[in-house]
Amino acid sequence: MTTQLPERGSAGPTVRRMLLGAQLRRLRDAAGITRGDAGFAIRGSDSKISRMELGRVGFKERDVADLLTLYGVTDEEERATLLSLAHEANTPGWWNRYGDLLPTWFQPFVGLEAAAALIRTYEVQFIPGLLQTKDYARAVIDLFDNPMTASPEETERRVRLRMDRQQLLTRPDPPQLWAVVDEAALRRPIGGADVMRAQLEALIDATRLPNITLQVLPFRVGGHSAAGGMFTILRFPEQDLPDVVFLEQLTSALYLDKREDVDLYAMTMERLSVQADPPSQTAKTLAGILRGA
Repeated sequence: MTTQLPERGSAGPTVRRMLLGAQLRRLRDAAGITRGDAGFAIRGSDSKISRMELGRVGFKERDVADLLTLYGVTDEEERATLLSLAHEANTPGWWNRYGDLLPTWFQPFVGLEAAAALIRTYEVQFIPGLLQTKDYARAVIDLFDNPMTASPEETERRVRLRMDRQQLLTRPDPPQLWAVVDEAALRRPIGGADVMRAQLEALIDATRLPNITLQVLPFRVGGHSAAGGMFTILRFPEQDLPDVVFLEQLTSALYLDKREDVDLYAMTMERLSVQADPPSQTAKTLAGILRGA
């Protein structure tokens, strides 16, 4: 089995953990070893092996080396490649400096988002985070921050984090962003009229970027299959990785990567894109809302 290490910079630590976990799972299956036996070999349990194979935890290089020996991997080059991947998977991402602000359930999403080649998202209440202006983002954050405990400095750091996330859209190898936004999110005056006007103007500018596709789901559509709320589908350049669906809740999140779940959300996204106005109409729709603001 030949292992290809992703090019440096092409995958963040979150995706590197997923890649290494997938490699270890294949090696274990090929060797006919149970998760329980693998866990025993590294002084752990079958649940620890499961978390490692899903890329949900960091990796101790000693554990990876012991597993490679157990799985019969003796080729020095292959071992070195996988051990190097384990080392880089433990390297903190740029978002680590915001670790005190990021809830544990959201940290994986930032890493996955940074490594994605295609981001498809549906938003019903707010402008997608990657397209928010600084003032709009601050107004959204203020809705959820506890005014009794959140300091102005903390709020500004949360805004800065959101702005830092947006840099992926203008980097040399940007992902494709395909967003379907409910008309309600465009007409809800978050932050007041001036903030909303600037936000709509920023969205018009965003439609001119070649890697951004923005569609509006108008009120006239009525009910639709995504009425339950927002969701995001992430696709990665590494063929070994499955698409991931992210569902954000008030105090937690779900990450779905089972094929049947991902397929359901992908079909829902396809239906939304058909029901929504075409991308060529978006700038005109936004301008119309601006005139009425």
